Amino acid sequence: MTFPVKAVIFDWAGTMVDFGCKAPVNALLGVFAGEGVPITEAEARIDMGKAKYDHVTALLSDPDIAARWTAHTGAAPALADIDRVYALVEPAMIEAAQRAAALIPGAAQAYADLVALGIKVGSGTGYTPEMMAAIRLRAAEQGYTPEVVICAGDTPSGRPAPLMAWAALIAMDAWPAHAAIKVDDAPVGIAEGRNAGCWTVGVAASGNAVGLDADELAALDPADRTARIAAAEQALKAQGADFVIDDVSHLLPVVHRIAAAIAAGQKPGHQQKSGERQNPDELGA
Repeated sequence: MTFPVKAVIFDWAGTMVDFGCKAPVNALLGVFAGEGVPITEAEARIDMGKAKYDHVTALLSDPDIAARWTAHTGAAPALADIDRVYALVEPAMIEAAQRAAALIPGAAQAYADLVALGIKVGSGTGYTPEMMAAIRLRAAEQGYTPEVVICAGDTPSGRPAPLMAWAALIAMDAWPAHAAIKVDDAPVGIAEGRNAGCWTVGVAASGNAVGLDADELAALDPADRTARIAAAEQALKAQGADFVIDDVSHLLPVVHRIAAAIAAGQKPGHQQKSGERQNPDELGA
């Protein structure tokens, strides 16, 4: 018998590489500071997971940032400004991503375990192909080579539209969608997976919402660390994540739970409706 889970689609930054999702934030902070309109890290993280052009558009559409832009430049941000800022963001993202391409601990093993089960592994990202080029090479050197990488611009609409997830499934010839899992650290990526009809697994501790690298996270007061991860978990659940884990090193037990659910005829959303907390460590999975 074949394994009930046919495919897993991973996000990249904050999920499989770049613990804390630092690279895109640092690039955005640097570009906006260079334009004389500094933004905060919290502002940079609000729309993380979207295609980077969409992310820049969202930032310049934010009322507070737009007001600061207007005060600095004498005019409200316009389409030409979005295009110009994005043109600066792209090379900044490429440079920052090259320095943040280390796999998250446990990512290579999670990938190997999925392949051993006969599960096809694909991926999607808000980065463009140019931004991903060096990351893919570094990931391959560390043992992670997904069958497909769907990038920003490869589909007409980015997240939260389901098109990137569907494109990955088509490229892998993996179906039905409810036999696939989308793994992402950003709520907008969870929305993508749910809109695509996939099971969704949120990643709380290593992702954008907490926003700390592994050493910074470990150095926190335990109560503060627990509270930050819990807040990230709630944001992912609010978007409908079927399961939430701390990082991908905890993924395999959840994959087996989803496989059992699929074999029992369940569809994505069943776990969320039950109101049961889905951390596999607490469930003894």
